[in-house]
Formats: sequence, structure tokens, C-alpha cells
Amino acid sequence: MDFLALDFETATSRSDSPCELGIAVVRGGVVREVRNWLIKPRGWPHFSPWNIAVHGIRPEDVADAPRWEGIWEEVAEVLHHQTVVAHNAAFDMTVLRSTLASHGLPHPTFQYFCSVSLCRKVWPGHPSYGLKPMCDLHGIRFKHHRAGNDAEATAELVLRAVEQRPSLDMPQFLLDARVKLGAFYPGGHRTPGGKLTAATIY
Repeated sequence: MDFLALDFETATSRSDSPCELGIAVVRGGVVREVRNWLIKPRGWPHFSPWNIAVHGIRPEDVADAPRWEGIWEEVAEVLHHQTVVAHNAAFDMTVLRSTLASHGLPHPTFQYFCSVSLCRKVWPGHPSYGLKPMCDLHGIRFKHHRAGNDAEATAELVLRAVEQRPSLDMPQFLLDARVKLGAFYPGGHRTPGGKLTAATIY
């Protein structure tokens, strides 16, 4: 069972203002590595007080961090041709799409799914499917709203779900669980619901 879990934190309400990215690498059904990048966002040093209250990252914390274009080659290599999960994937994939667009960078190629949708399929009937309530339910402890921690917690949550529906690989598991896949590809993006959008370079 191989996949990646991804999480972004942003500096402001703008979707192209990532200030931290975390990716947990799962190989053979085990989290093998957690990668974390602090990012100096466009518009630095402006950070929204609301965003700071959520994740605790301040302008001074990223003063010496690379900008997006300084980490993207490394990140793109990690994502290439992988299956990626994010909790509330619509948010994280919008951040990725918008940031690539505002920096004039092409899309990588990978497929993705949302762990919120997965949790609804595997554990129906819960009052909340937020990352913390779901992790509390399954005894997964983590520091919420830091990208690497959230990515690792998401990966562990998916692995708990896999235990409910044993499968040889992730594509078959998602098919059995009736979880839809979205995708990034050069020149565009497909949402899990099937809507196609063209990549925008400006």
C-alpha cells in the first residue's frame, strides 16, 4: 500500500500564499518519511492574524525560508505519478493549483483523493469528519495545523481505513470504497467529481 499524504498551511486567505507544506510518504503500508518545507509566501511579511491564530506560523518564522520556486522542483519530483491524499482535498489542491498558476509553473502528473470523503464511506454516521475528530476517534495523536504533522496524521487515518477494507493496493481499495479520484496533469486538472479545468498561467 503506497501513497502520499499532503497538507498546506497558508499565510492569508489567498490560496496562493502557502507558508508551509508537509508530505508524508507511505510505502508498504507504513509512514516511512515526513517531508516539511517552510515557505516565504508572496506578499511576505504580510500574514493574516486569523491564519497565524490557526497554525502559529509568523512572518519571522519564514524570513529565511525559500520561496515557492525554490522548493518546487524537489516537491514536483516527490509528487510525480503518485497517488496523493489530503484531508479536505479541495482546499489543498486549490492552494497547489493557484500557487503554480501565480508562479507560471506547469502542473505535475499525479492522482489524488480526499480523506474526508473516504472517512464518510468507511465510518458513516459521525457528527464531524474534521481531521482532529477523526484522529481522536482512532487514537492518532498529533499537533494540529502544522503541515508535516497534519500530513502524517492524514496518512495514519487512511491506513486505519485500509484496515477496514483490506486490499492489495490503493487503486483497488479506493474502487472498493467507492472513493472518486481527481488528477493533475500537464495543462489541466480533474476534480474527483469529474469536472475538467484548464491550467492557467499568468
